[in-house]
Amino acid sequence: MPVLGDVQQHDRLTLVAPDLACTICSAALVLGDRVLRCPAGHSFDIARQGYASLVVGGRTPKTGDTQEMVAARAAFLEAEHYEPIAGHVARTLPLARFLPDGSVDDDSAPLVVDIAGGTGYYLGRILDARPAWRGFGFDLSPLAARRAARAHGRAAAATADAWAPFPLQTASVDHLLSIFGPRNGAEMRRVLRPDGLLTVVTPQPGHLAELRDRLGMIGIAERKDARLDAQLEGFELRSRETLDYSVELMPEEVRDEVQMGPSAHHLDDDVFEQAIADLPGFTRVTVAVTVSVFAPA
Repeated sequence: MPVLGDVQQHDRLTLVAPDLACTICSAALVLGDRVLRCPAGHSFDIARQGYASLVVGGRTPKTGDTQEMVAARAAFLEAEHYEPIAGHVARTLPLARFLPDGSVDDDSAPLVVDIAGGTGYYLGRILDARPAWRGFGFDLSPLAARRAARAHGRAAAATADAWAPFPLQTASVDHLLSIFGPRNGAEMRRVLRPDGLLTVVTPQPGHLAELRDRLGMIGIAERKDARLDAQLEGFELRSRETLDYSVELMPEEVRDEVQMGPSAHHLDDDVFEQAIADLPGFTRVTVAVTVSVFAPA
């Protein structure tokens, strides 16, 4: 089985540059000195931290995660409370790209892309488990992309909008990941190879149930799986499994869990901090998700 070596942080875009596309005209991008350019002359800067700024116009909307949200996400995920999710998702990826005759394709490294991948936690854990793969993660937040650029030696990062055309060429991706993120079905279908797969992780109604009412978190809609299937026109469901376990969280970890997600935009700070102060030394919290794997129909 082929194994890829790590690449220095400022050079990691070389891993995925041949698969990138201009977010303005969809032409192929060419990697230059701290810039990506297409033949039409559209250019995108590469930050000194190594990630590319691929949001159209170079402006990042204010809907991206804040510094506090990104820091909370990094702290919570690095405590490995969601490592079972990362491990489960990693097992949905084959070990390598295989040829029609069943042999391993030694001439090309398969590409896994994490859509709205945040700090790169899941991508990094998955690449640890799949040494033949290279990775690319994009997120609307420059603060998240900055962290993702250093998440793994075989992962490149960029800022890009998950609801706009993806910064990827058609049929360039072996495996797509959407983990607690938005799902742009048309773009997912466009960039995925005919033999590729899409793994989607969604919360079940019982996910973080012990915290939702107590801390004023956003609820989880019923029939989420049915709505997911309806969103992904052009895909067929290959497998669906549930993952259900519990974790013991200290008050500061509960704070990070709540502040790293969309509930952070809706909290009354004073009420929230008082609720955190009232928590016991440890709170047992349910983690309950669905892992769905889709293939192009």
